[in-house]
This record gives sequence, structure tokens and C-alpha cells, in this order.
Amino acid sequence: MEEIKPKRKNKSNGQAPATRRAPRGEKNVQAEGAAPRKARRRTSRPTAAAEQSVAAQSVPAPRPRRQVAGNAENGKQPRRSRKSKQPRSYEMTPAIPMHICPLGGLGEVGKNITLYECQGDMILEDCGLAFPDADMFGVDLVIPDFTYVLENKDRIKGLFITHGHEDHIGSLPYLLKKFNVPIYAARLTIGLIKNKLEEHGLASSAVFHEIRPRQKVKLGCFTVEPIHVNHSIPDALAFAIECPAGIVIHTGDFKVDYTPLSGDAVTDLSTIAEYGRKGVLALLSDSTNAERPGFTATEQTVAEGVRRLFARAGNRRIIVATFASNIYRVQQIIELAIESGRKVAVSGRSMVSNTEMARELGYLHAPDNVLIDIDEINKYPPEKVVLITTGSQGEPLSALSRMAQASHRQVKVGPNDFIIISARPIPGNEKTVTKVVNGLLSLGAEVIYENMYDTHVSGHACQEEQKLILTLAHPQYFLPVHGEFKQLKRHAETAEHLGYIPKQNIYIAENGQNIRLSADGMTVENTVTAGAVMVDGYGVGDVGNVVLRDRHHLSEDGIIIVTAAVDGSNGQVLSGPDIVSRGFVYVRESEELMDGLRMQVEMVLDRSLSDNMHDWASVKARVREALSSYIYRRTKRSPMILPILLEV
Repeated sequence: MEEIKPKRKNKSNGQAPATRRAPRGEKNVQAEGAAPRKARRRTSRPTAAAEQSVAAQSVPAPRPRRQVAGNAENGKQPRRSRKSKQPRSYEMTPAIPMHICPLGGLGEVGKNITLYECQGDMILEDCGLAFPDADMFGVDLVIPDFTYVLENKDRIKGLFITHGHEDHIGSLPYLLKKFNVPIYAARLTIGLIKNKLEEHGLASSAVFHEIRPRQKVKLGCFTVEPIHVNHSIPDALAFAIECPAGIVIHTGDFKVDYTPLSGDAVTDLSTIAEYGRKGVLALLSDSTNAERPGFTATEQTVAEGVRRLFARAGNRRIIVATFASNIYRVQQIIELAIESGRKVAVSGRSMVSNTEMARELGYLHAPDNVLIDIDEINKYPPEKVVLITTGSQGEPLSALSRMAQASHRQVKVGPNDFIIISARPIPGNEKTVTKVVNGLLSLGAEVIYENMYDTHVSGHACQEEQKLILTLAHPQYFLPVHGEFKQLKRHAETAEHLGYIPKQNIYIAENGQNIRLSADGMTVENTVTAGAVMVDGYGVGDVGNVVLRDRHHLSEDGIIIVTAAVDGSNGQVLSGPDIVSRGFVYVRESEELMDGLRMQVEMVLDRSLSDNMHDWASVKARVREALSSYIYRRTKRSPMILPILLEV
């Protein structure tokens, strides 16, 4: 693994160490939670045994006082001259601080990105996106605001990726267009990122460094060790980030699966425990399932559930919808198809590209005589075919949605189809999934979807697994991450109830907060630019709150457009006013209302002419106010009103 050494050393952002002198006989001040000292004799440095004792505690003991005057030999204090009446002098060296700045992923699902800084060096972790809410009309994607990242790009040494899901890699193309930061990720994750970058023409220019668990990477003053964790995708990693300020563990998305699928290993609890014994300054842990008690079910549950469904399908064609990145699930379906003597085809652009990439890298195993092209599925009888497709979230343009609308070119769904949706709806997608299910059912297919059978398990830790990580890491500070506020709050309560971490050391952060962290304490120094940037087609950031507000207004009550030609010299109306309605009323059935609107406009223009008003902006405001009042009295609606006066 390539090791990148820091270009600058021993920088502390201009902060000079504060000193504190204590007169002779002053009592030592104990840090909260530290073990009492058994000897009054002060030594210049703690013994090796004392260091081991401190490392075993959750809250570090107070930093030892260093003698300023004289030299100590063999642990003994130097003798002072009898003539000297000056008291002994000591200085308290402050702990080196680091800064943690979450730029996304807090108080929301997705858009995960965190920046770490220590002694002038910076690293990034993850670069994800979020999917738009229902009130973000026309918006395709939501990405983080990269302003603070670009302002500090000269100090950022690299970007570490935990795994290959969209909420952790989806914004990379938009960042790399502005800042070609080196990317450190596992092998499969790099393959998924390259597939994404190909669409944007960035795959050839991106700089990748493949990393593996337990292989440390040094960038500047940071040493980062990847730690293997279980998730719903292979090559998922947590990171132990070590710097002069201490050790921070960021779990990424994880769960603890004691019976993982073949080829995977159990979450590396021993490495996390080893860091816990050394002393962890802070833990940032996944909060997605913080409201769910117990343990997350193993992936083996899905294998047994889907096997029963394959037997139930009988002589019908089987169609399975799942996430394109869920390589584990795709492998399970292929193995079950082989057991039942069926051929396998894949549908959907992302499913095809990810499947090919995973086979090339050795993460997906499928004999060549099992996989067939989707154009060949009609050459086989229904009982000999399994189709794996995208669209488990009801995406409008996905393959499954087109099947539900009977618009898919190769697949015509009918009574001979047995459809399994092997995923739970992401919050907010319930309506779109229901629409797809209804469409498939109306075509005569049998559909197995959420809650009916064991067709999906979560990839995120529940409360008992979260407790296990908290106990093993035994951090001094805890910051829950990755989730809405209610999930972060519940995770914080779980940590507090364990009793290992004082309540004041548990903090629910917000996006943009610049958190200063050291063994001496935790504070929020300031806030930096952080927020949501909306992507609409090729436009990035050109859709803001004002545009969204207008779109929302248009969606509720429509628009009225008023046009008139006015003589610029005397204000006389030369033609019009003409009124156009879109999304408000059907003009041919509302002629009386349209005539009333014209009269209102004519009255306003006549008044403006008599007042000798030639400020057309003011005239437009009068037209807008008069029509708004008239329309609300008649219809109780408030459409957008757009006056257009053409000065001739």
C-alpha cells in the first residue's frame, strides 16, 4: 500500500501551548473520571505501568505535569539550592486538538460526508447523495455543498470511502469535476465508483488507491486503518483514524452478522476492542436502526425465505427486484436459480454494469451457461427463467416500473410471472412502490413484497449491536451519525444508558458544525458552509429555495399569465389584455371568470393612466394585487399571477 508522508510537520494552526504555574504545596487537580493518585511525589513522566492503567480507562487520566526547572534523574526531583526561595514551577501541556466537521448525513438519510482536520492536515470520509423529497419538484438528486471542501482543497490529503452505496459515493462525480482528490477505497467500491464516473467522463482522470482491512495508510499527520464490517454489500469498511490528538473510530454503515454468507467474515470486533484498550478519543457510529431493539437478522434468513418462494413459484417465470449494488443478494438468487435448473438474465442499466464488474473482480460467481442475455428470455419456457432487475424502490424509469406499465421492450408481465421485491421501501418511496405493485398485480402477476415473507434484511445495526460497538470501543466522546434526528437521539440515549460515557460527552451534532475535540474537552468552535445542492438535469445548484417555492406554488394552484401592449408615450392600451390559464381553470368552461379578470386588468390600467403612472413595475404590482384579490373571492384559490406589459 502506498504510504503518503505529510508535507508539513508539527503545525498547530498558530495555537501556542498555554502554561500554568503552581506554587509549592498546591493540590493536583484531578480530571473527571480519573483514578486518584496514590503517591504525593511528582515525577517528570508517568511510569509504563501507569500508562497501561490509563489506556484501560474510558476517560483518560489527567495529563502529567512536566517539570520546568532542573533535571530529574531516576524519577527523583532535583535538589534546589537552599539560598533559592522560589517555589517549584510546572507547566500543564494542553492536549493537541483535532476538528471534526460533518458536512452531511446528520438529521437526514444520505448525503454522508465528514471532514477531519489536525495540525493543518485534512482528510475526507465518504461523498454521498440523497434522493429528493416529494416537495422537491423536478429535482433529480441532492448533493452536499462542497464550498468548505474547495476552500481547503490544498490541505486535503485524500478521501476515504466506507462502501459503495449511493448515499456514500453518489456525489463523487460532482466533487471530482472541481477537485480531483485521491480516493482510498476497497476493490469492489472502486469498481462501483468507476462505473459511476464513466457516465460523467471522469473515470480516466480519477486517482484511486486500493485499501484492505488492517492495512494502515498514512496521510499527513493521519494514520487510517480500515476495519472490516458486515453490511448489505461486500467490502464495507469502518475506519480507525489516528492523529496526534488521539484515535477516532468511524463505523460507516455496519451490522454484526455472526453467520455471514460464504466469502465474507464477521465484523472485525477484535480490532475495535484492541483500539478500545489503547484508548479511543471519539466514536462516530451508524444510527440508521437505532430505534429497533435486538439484533439485525442474518443474510442467511433471506436465502431460506427466497428458497421457499422459488419452490412456490412452480412453473412460473420468476422476476426478482433488488438494489443493483446488493451483490450478496444477486449471488443468492443465482445460486438458487442453479439449484432449480433455471437460466438467469439481468435487466436495468446499473444492474447489468454492476453484475459484469463484480464478475470481473471475483465478487460474483456465475457459470457462463447460466447467464443469458435479456433478449433470449422468451426462447425458454417460463419455468426455466429467473430475471433479476432494478426498480425495488419504484423509480419511475426503472425496469420494474416499465414492466408494471407494460412498456418494457423485452419483458411482458402476465399471469405466468411470480415477482419478488427483495427490498424494503426507503422512507418516502412507499407511494411509488405501491404504484408499481398495483400495476404488476393488475397485469395478473403474483407479487411478493414487503412484510409478506423474509425477502430482505437490513444492513444496519440494531440497538444490541450498537451497544456492543460502544462497549468494545469504550470512547471518551460519542457522536451518533447517519440518520434523522430521532435516530441520532435514540442512539445517544442508548449510549447514555450503558453508563460508560458521561452524558456531557455525548453530543448530537448538526451539519456544518466545526467540532473541536481533544482529551481536555469538546466544543463547537463555529459553523462552516454546509447544506443541500440540488441537481436538476445538467443543472447543479441552479435550483434553489426560490425556484422550489415557485414550483410548489405552481403545483398547488397553477398560473395566470396576463399580457397587454401599451403605448410607451402616453400609456394607452393598444391590444389586450389577454389572459392565459395553466393549471388553474379550464378556460372554455370558465368564460365568465375570464371576462371578470379582463375587466379587473382594464380597470387597473385605466387608473394607472389617469394617475400618469409610467413605472411599469408598479403597474404590474397593481395588476397582480387586483387579480389575486378577485380570484380568491371567486374561487378561494391563489394561483401564481404573471403580468407581461409590452411597451411599444
